[in-house]
Amino acid sequence: MNRELIYAYCVSASMSEPGGRPEFEGLQVVSSGGFYAVVKNVQECDFSEENLKKKLSDLAWLDLNVRSHVTIISMLMEDHTVIPFNFGTIYRSEESLKKFMGEYSNAIVQNLLLVEWKEEWAVKLYCNQDVMKAQIDNLSHEAAELEYQIMASSPGKAFLLTRKKADLIDLEIDRLSKSYGQEFFNEFNALSASAKLINIIPKEFSGRNDKMILNAAFLLPKDKTIEFVSLLGRLQKKYAGIGFELEGTGPWPPFSFVSIKENQ
Repeated sequence: MNRELIYAYCVSASMSEPGGRPEFEGLQVVSSGGFYAVVKNVQECDFSEENLKKKLSDLAWLDLNVRSHVTIISMLMEDHTVIPFNFGTIYRSEESLKKFMGEYSNAIVQNLLLVEWKEEWAVKLYCNQDVMKAQIDNLSHEAAELEYQIMASSPGKAFLLTRKKADLIDLEIDRLSKSYGQEFFNEFNALSASAKLINIIPKEFSGRNDKMILNAAFLLPKDKTIEFVSLLGRLQKKYAGIGFELEGTGPWPPFSFVSIKENQ
């Protein structure tokens, strides 16, 4: 028998019945204790724990459904403050969902206050090390000083200094990358209510030839969006010539900033 399960998108302290958009078809609101969860009935054959694990290996299915999950939450956020559920959050019944809202009521309230009228923005910074090497004498006083010594030295000494500079360049690129990464982080953090560093994605998984040096999420008040996007554009333009590519995406539901813990 293929029974129905409850797929949860988000929970809020206020929520009207979703409607008026094709994406909202089939959505319902489950209310309990002053909270409102937006849900949809799904089939056990797709979303039971065992079957969902199998589905996750289907990248086309996963991409389509994750995009739909985020899109629906983002649309609901236009008019409501919500706590987003992770993709694939399933309850076996309305009773189990209501039990969750009761047992975690304090955490829900705290998280709603934290994310009220805020959005998540993601910022990634990449470094093209070949471009930076070509500019290193302009970026590093130590490298420029060594280059001056090389130009003024005899061939034998210049050879040794050139090898020394090659080692210095690697160290300076690493130092400069960390310095610029921190500078970028500080600039965006100054506009944000909260910020989090995310794990750096290695080249073999990022699909890029340049190196990721910053991966961060920022919880941004909605009235700071224009300023945030303007800053993003200025930094992109200012630093592109020395090998940095800044990538900003958003707004997203505040997945990185929600932490639900059982009432103490």
